[in-house]
Amino acid sequence: VAESLNDLAELYKLQGDYDDALTCSKHALAIRETALGADHPEVAESLNDLAELYLTQGNYPEVLPLYKRALEIREVALGEDHPDVGESLNDLAGLYKIQCDYVKALPLYKRALLIRQEALGSDHPSVAETLNNIADIYGHQNYFAKALPLYKQALKICEKVLEPDHPDVAENLNDIAKLYYKQGKYPDALPLY
Repeated sequence: VAESLNDLAELYKLQGDYDDALTCSKHALAIRETALGADHPEVAESLNDLAELYLTQGNYPEVLPLYKRALEIREVALGEDHPDVGESLNDLAGLYKIQCDYVKALPLYKRALLIRQEALGSDHPSVAETLNNIADIYGHQNYFAKALPLYKQALKICEKVLEPDHPDVAENLNDIAKLYYKQGKYPDALPLY
């Protein structure tokens, strides 16, 4: 039932019906907490789903405790090097990145990267995602020399494991182009757009 409620919440979210999505997501969380216990990995999944709904609405104060609790559950229940822990770290870092709190985001992304590389392999799309996120932070801080090789590494992974017209490939090309643009390197940026 909880899984169906999560799916229904996602459908409501896609339709922009956030009130019904929140109701379903909260109900799914309550069911999982009652049936499985407050520290079960599926509870962490429901916490992440609820957090993403609040994130979509820009309600960051609601997101933070949900992401933190999901991370804590996953670390204890699954171990600190589990891919789901990497996902939680990436999510929490993403929240901090949105809020321009790069000091908090960067170490979380770096830890997520190590976990994902070890658990999923260096050529996994999730590794590319985290590399791209770290590059974003460096780019926002004008550390272009640190950002560019990470963007290029992420692009190389995406080009290797995804179709050429996959949105992640396009996003990586666009990120590199924006970095060049930000540096005034317009001839380098133009062909990537």
